[in-house]
Amino acid sequence: MVCRKFYFRLIFRISCITINCLLLFLSVFSFPNPSVITILGLLIIYQVFLLVRYLNQINRKLENFFIAHLSGDVTTSYTREEKSSEFYRLYDYFEEINQKLEKARVENEIRNNYFKTLVDHAAVGLISFTPDGNVEFFNDAARRIFGVHVVKHLSKLNRFKDGLSEHLINLESNQPDLIPIIINGEVIQLAIKKVQFKTGEKLLNLVSLQNIKPELEQKEIESWQRLIRVLTHEICNSITPITSLVSSLIKRFRNKETGRVKRPEDLTIQSVEKTVRGLEMVEGRSFGLIQFVENYREVARLPKPQFQLLNVRNLLKKIHLLYEGDLSERKIILKIECHQSIFVQADINLLEQVMINLVKNAIEALEGIPEPSIRLSGRSVQDRILIEVEDNGKGIPSVVLEDVFVPFFTTKERGSGIGLSLSRQIIRLHGGSLDVQSEPGKTVFSIKL
Repeated sequence: MVCRKFYFRLIFRISCITINCLLLFLSVFSFPNPSVITILGLLIIYQVFLLVRYLNQINRKLENFFIAHLSGDVTTSYTREEKSSEFYRLYDYFEEINQKLEKARVENEIRNNYFKTLVDHAAVGLISFTPDGNVEFFNDAARRIFGVHVVKHLSKLNRFKDGLSEHLINLESNQPDLIPIIINGEVIQLAIKKVQFKTGEKLLNLVSLQNIKPELEQKEIESWQRLIRVLTHEICNSITPITSLVSSLIKRFRNKETGRVKRPEDLTIQSVEKTVRGLEMVEGRSFGLIQFVENYREVARLPKPQFQLLNVRNLLKKIHLLYEGDLSERKIILKIECHQSIFVQADINLLEQVMINLVKNAIEALEGIPEPSIRLSGRSVQDRILIEVEDNGKGIPSVVLEDVFVPFFTTKERGSGIGLSLSRQIIRLHGGSLDVQSEPGKTVFSIKL
């Protein structure tokens, strides 16, 4: 028993009251004496009063203890009674509970401060707000993005972009978005994403914001550098032989010794014929350069997709039929892995153009490969349609893997270098993505729509 003394004292007080009641009963019925009866009655009343007061003291001590802990005041110190007190063990337990609660409170506070420090030092801006737009949390990164210190309601952000607060409130959960805003007269691009969660009964929204303008600018610079490198390479490849050929033709019509132009009578039929052939070559290379420029213009003027519901398996079977002759001639096995129930919203002509280009590249990549094979697949992955073109060719070298989608970049002797670039642009017009993974013996082009 935890409080043995309390138990015995309670029994003692109840026993005393019981004995006094018996004595009072005897006095009333056996030895009636008004003075004795009065004294015994008062004594019983006093003993009951002491018992009630004793129990009330215990109740107040317990009530104060629990009220203190319910109110979160775990630092309350309870005076240690002397060892003779019936509740000294109970005070020991109270103190032990206090210490544990205080330790848990300190650990929780340290943990909260730790996470708050992490969130405040995160490079991504974070805003937590209620469904009606009241801001619960606004970290340092978000303050730096908007240049404000205190935001109590999302409506304060509308000065950076009209309707920004409504856009954040109505943004679908786990749906990434990209929005431009104006800060200090400069347009920046914010990548945002929202998640919803509950803290107790309160529903909160957490939005992450990241200024990706520097990354976009860097990617744009890199894209321009790659494009300029490829354009320069192709143009120089065309101009260099033209320049060399024209220089040779000029030498044929100029006297080596005097440097003057030869007279007609000094020219031979062979010289004229060689000159004509040289001019034909110049003409051919010039037309090739013009065609190159036309191809570049083609990259920049793609038609707007006309969306309709397409059966993916039927599309893959149609591509198979188009290349059936080439596949049979080259002994390439083509497998189709797609259920008849897979459908996608797309432009049939544009998507066919992409598939034709990818399958054509796969066929060319299988040149000289034993047991060549191509796999065309379509399936649903996380509410999106994934179409893959896989071959077991030599693979694309890792050093050029990132450049295969750059306009006019090609590793083929007769390639134009615009097929994959056009294909990626077509897929982007559909709101999707075209990516490639390659290693020796396996190359996979993936279309996500």
